[in-house]
Amino acid sequence: MGPFQLTPAEARVLGALMEKETTTPEYYPLSLNALVNACNQRSNREPVMTLGEEDVRQALNGLQDKQLAGPARSADGRVTKYEHWLGEAFNFSRAEGALVCVLLLRGSQTPGELRGRTERMHIFAEIADVLSGLEKLMQREPPIVAVLPRQPGTKESRYAHLLSGPAESFALSYAPELASARDTPSRDERIARLETTVDELRQQISVLQQRLDSLLG
Repeated sequence: MGPFQLTPAEARVLGALMEKETTTPEYYPLSLNALVNACNQRSNREPVMTLGEEDVRQALNGLQDKQLAGPARSADGRVTKYEHWLGEAFNFSRAEGALVCVLLLRGSQTPGELRGRTERMHIFAEIADVLSGLEKLMQREPPIVAVLPRQPGTKESRYAHLLSGPAESFALSYAPELASARDTPSRDERIARLETTVDELRQQISVLQQRLDSLLG
């Protein structure tokens, strides 16, 4: 599969198709109206989007050009329905597909978040299983997933899909908090602020103690 870059709308449409295929197979492939509703869900979506029918049509056209999704090939002709073709494009395992799906729908996430949010699509018994799936996606040629630089003060690394371009541009588009990471105070600055706060608290405690002593005296 050659290189390409999904727009935010294309990523949302593709993720919604992948999710509904697994979680509500009785309604899959999806009609345009059902797909619009799936894209605009207020749960399990980050960020929440408001895509209109024309937005979704354009995203479907882009995905069809990339051979990733389009009109269902088994449609009966009465109502056009849509499906994804990632099985043909990437041949994901069920575990890999669940991880990619949730990354498409919710942006960069930690392994712990991914484990909890993929439960309806695939059960990962342990965090190690999540990491194994991510590692396989990172080892593909070209890679499908990348690990993002760990943010100050965080214990877990976050992972992002690369279907929308390099991880750096993905992080700035889908995780605005990473864009401002450069403004995070240095360790020395944080220590200085903490020391100032402690001094202020000590002064306040001293004043309160004096007032209490005068009341009791």
